[in-house]
Amino acid sequence: MFNKGDKVSVLDDAVDGIVLSVKDKVVTIETTDGFVMNYGSNELIKIGESDNLMQGIKGININEIKKEKEIPKPRSFVKEKKDRNELPVPEFDLHIEKLVPNKRGMSNYDILTLQAETAQRHIEFAIRNRIPKIVFIHGVGEGILKAELDFLLGRYDNIVFQEANYQKYGQGATEVYFKQNK
Repeated sequence: MFNKGDKVSVLDDAVDGIVLSVKDKVVTIETTDGFVMNYGSNELIKIGESDNLMQGIKGININEIKKEKEIPKPRSFVKEKKDRNELPVPEFDLHIEKLVPNKRGMSNYDILTLQAETAQRHIEFAIRNRIPKIVFIHGVGEGILKAELDFLLGRYDNIVFQEANYQKYGQGATEVYFKQNK
């Protein structure tokens, strides 16, 4: 990188000089004041050579710098495509806090029974009113309500159910489709 006779300047000090010798990464220079000093090659820079400066500028890849300076594009999220005529899907939250104003005094059995009866009422309503699809939000928890809901849905003919859209509901929802004769 440095050759004997190159004009150099010390990066962190106001010292200029001429290279006397280069051994590994140690560069020996004679300063303009006549002192002989040793520096690491990473502490010096060549000066007074416009050709080298132009070479250094030409070696810069402008496209890479532009890419670094670019503002990253915001991430896009996949949206469900809906027809204009499609009605919104009814969602029913089976969390006990959404069903009763105060659960104090209710046992776990009472809570699960109320949640299952609520789900059954919504299923019957959807079948009667020919609603093609509903979503039950049951949460993740220990999976007891989900298991009860799966058991309840399994007792009906012409019903297909699966986990609801993960992006929209996470893991705590079940989508129910009703196969209805037209």
